[in-house]
Amino acid sequence: MAQQNVRPGSSLLRVIIYVILALIVIVGLAVLITWLVIRPRKLVYSVDYGSVSSFNISRDHLTANFDFVLNGRNPNHRVTVYYDSIEVRVVYEDQTMAYGSLEPFHQPHKNVTRLEAKLLARSVPLVGSISRDLRRERASGDVEFGIYLDARVRFKVGSWKSGRRKLRVKCDPVLVHVGSTKHFESTPCDVDL
Repeated sequence: MAQQNVRPGSSLLRVIIYVILALIVIVGLAVLITWLVIRPRKLVYSVDYGSVSSFNISRDHLTANFDFVLNGRNPNHRVTVYYDSIEVRVVYEDQTMAYGSLEPFHQPHKNVTRLEAKLLARSVPLVGSISRDLRRERASGDVEFGIYLDARVRFKVGSWKSGRRKLRVKCDPVLVHVGSTKHFESTPCDVDL
C-alpha cells in the first residue's frame, strides 16, 4: 500500500478555506432571513395639490406664492422613517423659483404623511428665455413646475437605527392652473434613496 504525503500546511489551508466559506454562507443566510422578515419597500410620494397665487413677472423677475401638498407613504410593515432635515424647491426649466424647508418628523410604518409646502418667490431674476416661456405658459393658464424634495433620513427597525441617508424626491412635471379653480390632478413622484 502506498502512503500519501500530506503536508501539514495544506491541511491547515484547507480548514481556513472551509471556515471562510462557512462564514460567508452564514452571513448570507442572515442577510436573506433579515430581508425576508423586514421586506423593505420603497417610499411612495405624490403631489396632491398645487396652486400659485400673486403670480407676477416684471422686468424679468418673478414674484409668486407657491402652495403644494405632498403625500408621503411609508408602505413598510416594520420600518419607521426619521426625517432629520427636509428641503423643498420649485423649479422651472432647471431654474429654482422658490426654496424652503419643512419641519423634521418621524413617519411610522404603514403611514401616510401630508406635507404642506408654502414657498415664496420674491423678485427672483429669470435667466435666458425663462421669462418669455413663463409668460407664454401663464397666458395659457397652465404652468408646469418641478417639485424637488431633498431629505436626510434614518430608518428604524426594532431597536436598530441606520445612519443618515439622502432621500431625493422628484415630482416633474406638476401642472398648476394659474388663476383658475380647475381640478388639480395628483402627480406621482420618483423616489431615489
